[in-house]
Amino acid sequence: MYRRINYIAAILVLVCGLGAQAQVTTSSPYSRYGLGNIKGSLLPQLRAMGGISTAVGKVTGFNYINMQNPASYAGINLTTIDIGMSAGLTSLSRNNLTETSFNATFSHLAFAIPTGKKSAISFGILPYSDLGYSYRNTVKIDTTSVDQLYEGEGGLSKAYFGYGRRFGDHLRIGGNVEYLFGNLQTTRSTEYNTVGSLNAKLQNKNSVGGLSYSYGIQYDFNVGKKTLVTLGYSGSSSGKVNSTQTFYSTHYTRDAAGNENTAIDTLSAIDNGRSNLTLPLTHNFGISIQQNDKWLIGADFRMSKWSSTSINNVNQGLQNSWGASLGGQWTPDYTSYNSYLKRMDYRLGVSYDKTYIQINNQDIKQMGASLGFGFPLPSANAGSAFYKINFTTEVGQRGTLNNNLVKEQYINFHLGFTLNDTWFRRYRVD
Repeated sequence: MYRRINYIAAILVLVCGLGAQAQVTTSSPYSRYGLGNIKGSLLPQLRAMGGISTAVGKVTGFNYINMQNPASYAGINLTTIDIGMSAGLTSLSRNNLTETSFNATFSHLAFAIPTGKKSAISFGILPYSDLGYSYRNTVKIDTTSVDQLYEGEGGLSKAYFGYGRRFGDHLRIGGNVEYLFGNLQTTRSTEYNTVGSLNAKLQNKNSVGGLSYSYGIQYDFNVGKKTLVTLGYSGSSSGKVNSTQTFYSTHYTRDAAGNENTAIDTLSAIDNGRSNLTLPLTHNFGISIQQNDKWLIGADFRMSKWSSTSINNVNQGLQNSWGASLGGQWTPDYTSYNSYLKRMDYRLGVSYDKTYIQINNQDIKQMGASLGFGFPLPSANAGSAFYKINFTTEVGQRGTLNNNLVKEQYINFHLGFTLNDTWFRRYRVD
């Protein structure tokens, strides 16, 4: 057991080191709105199937940690660890201008441990949202050109603890307690294009830390001897999370070289003001059909009430969102001894979302397709320990060039390492 712990510790150090060296941010002007780019509680193996998760539990006998629906924990029968990182290439287009950026970060660390034949716990940490943008908009006031600068960075992370239990042979129920934390920092400046002009800047930082809750239910039934149908629902409660606000409104100038000088004066300031952030009520519905140890096909529909979201008691002007996903996995023969390709998992999915953003009466929509593979690794304890590397590629687009808006095209890569093992099992001596 100690050798396994050392093995996992080495993986942890490697992935965390890679994540620490990478730029932990996004480059999207759409992250300016709301809480930033919402990441979703999905590991690479579920992202590869278009993000279906609500009615997904164990696939081909291998344990997944599906924190999107905590009811799925009840099907976990081996100690499971999942750790990974993500990277993305983003291209922004507007009129005839194009800009490309690359970002990478540590993505998740999750554990699940069975607590009996019908229940399991899970805990871990993963990103909740990313905030990262920097752009300039030039307007005319009379005959004077004025630059409006918008910048933002930061994001929220989520640490969770969950429990799932099976009742009877077909019903599973579970819940998560989640702690959201992180910083959302935004800056808005107005500058005149003359040396020595008096410019204005608004700086706002929200330090978030508080509890939220999510829950789920799954019910499955057999259709024939080998086919299983699963129905699922999951959601998260609307509620307020505590935050601390720091705000400054200042005047400043720039020198002849364009460098920003020290602020001349501070018009208003708020230091460590107590405030809150309102989270939306969300609902997810799903169905999946799988043939035991062979294939799975599923579909999800989701909706969130973002119109009630507020930061510092100020409504963010968001709209309610909805989306759908379709995807599946196929494993030709996971017991094959003479063909590695037959033991691999092949995953494919598509997704479509009407996001919570609307600009100039134009809904910002997002659509994407995903492809992924599960690569089984050899184990010294065959039959009681299973290792797998999961790799996923997502290709998608958000936004449009209509109404002078920005079209965002992206390619995301997700890499995860999953372990299923018999840790913490009590052995009996006859």
